Amino acid sequence: MSVEFASIMSKLGASEIRELLKLTARKEVISFAGGLPAPELFPVKEFMAASAAVMTEAGEDALQYSTTEGFPPLRKQIAERMNTKLLTQVAPDDILVTNGSQQGLDFSGKVFLNPGDVVICESPSYLGAINAFKSYDPRFIEAPTDEHGMIMEELEKILESNDRVKMIYVIPDFQNPTGRTWPLERRKRFMEIINKHNIVAIEDNPYGELRFEGEMLPSLKSLDTKGLVVFLGTFSKTFAPGLRIGWVAASPEILEKYIIIKQSADLQCSTISQRELSKFIDMYDFDAHVAKIIKVYGERRNLMLDSIKKYFPQDISVTYPEGGLFMWVTLPEHCNTKDIMVKCLEGNVAYVPGGSFYPNGGVDNTFRLNYSNMPEEKIVQGIERLGEILKANI
Repeated sequence: MSVEFASIMSKLGASEIRELLKLTARKEVISFAGGLPAPELFPVKEFMAASAAVMTEAGEDALQYSTTEGFPPLRKQIAERMNTKLLTQVAPDDILVTNGSQQGLDFSGKVFLNPGDVVICESPSYLGAINAFKSYDPRFIEAPTDEHGMIMEELEKILESNDRVKMIYVIPDFQNPTGRTWPLERRKRFMEIINKHNIVAIEDNPYGELRFEGEMLPSLKSLDTKGLVVFLGTFSKTFAPGLRIGWVAASPEILEKYIIIKQSADLQCSTISQRELSKFIDMYDFDAHVAKIIKVYGERRNLMLDSIKKYFPQDISVTYPEGGLFMWVTLPEHCNTKDIMVKCLEGNVAYVPGGSFYPNGGVDNTFRLNYSNMPEEKIVQGIERLGEILKANI
């Protein structure tokens, strides 16, 4: 069969992480590859009660079409939580509920990018965002980073030498893949820069509430005085990814464009899922639920770091995340983590090779580890296995 596809398809491929997860699905594999939450922390019984309450109180409405913008009580709850936890000043009308924050990433490409436009991102950056933006055929420029995230002096150099920059994509809190967090002064400087150049910033914040230590820092959106920050949030990491509920918070002028795109994409998010989540927030203490997640993930981070110190070779570096789901490992420059990954799968342990997190390629000696999904005994066992493989192959 001969089928003619759109030309952009020649530039797109399956997510390396998703393809890797297929290989790591075997029960014997200890996988640090996916960005999966801990399923034992899903509030199954409580969610069943919330779901039953929705069907009892408003079953017909829950099964009906709803508004594109999202269930109004849920939008109100999201706005209140953002204002309390992230120090923003958003209203419910500033919120669009999306099918996970991944849909918000795709919509950002649709709203802002023409072929050949420049997207600035951190180096490295989230693979899911890179793939979402690739659908709109941009050019990526990677801004250099250090242990505190994007280097603002380098960002300024890029902006001063490129006139087609349409947006900047960043994860200031517990970044995927590195786990790094921007300090306050760097956030303030970033806002000064985008205000000066009048450039839109996409602030992706899936992990911001999952802080194990240190003080909560203001989001970029909370520092936004010109309406240039588009905030992407999600319940996938603080509640459950299976609901596929995320949101966009933006200025009215920008949000209007996202709503138009949403209408043409899928009309709306699931009415029943939105109502169930909203009812759960009404019925239960969401802060207490998040606190349980923070406690477990913090303990697992500590255990992974301790195990790395015990079992990994000396000539590597590892980031120290203050929250979130990931840490980032850098091997000597001559190493290729894709090649080593083959050995890891033979040894029934897995990570994500770091190369795909660089949109322009060229870096092969890094990999990402996830500590949220594996139970404690598997973390120790898996890091020991991985350490043995690294010692034999670097």
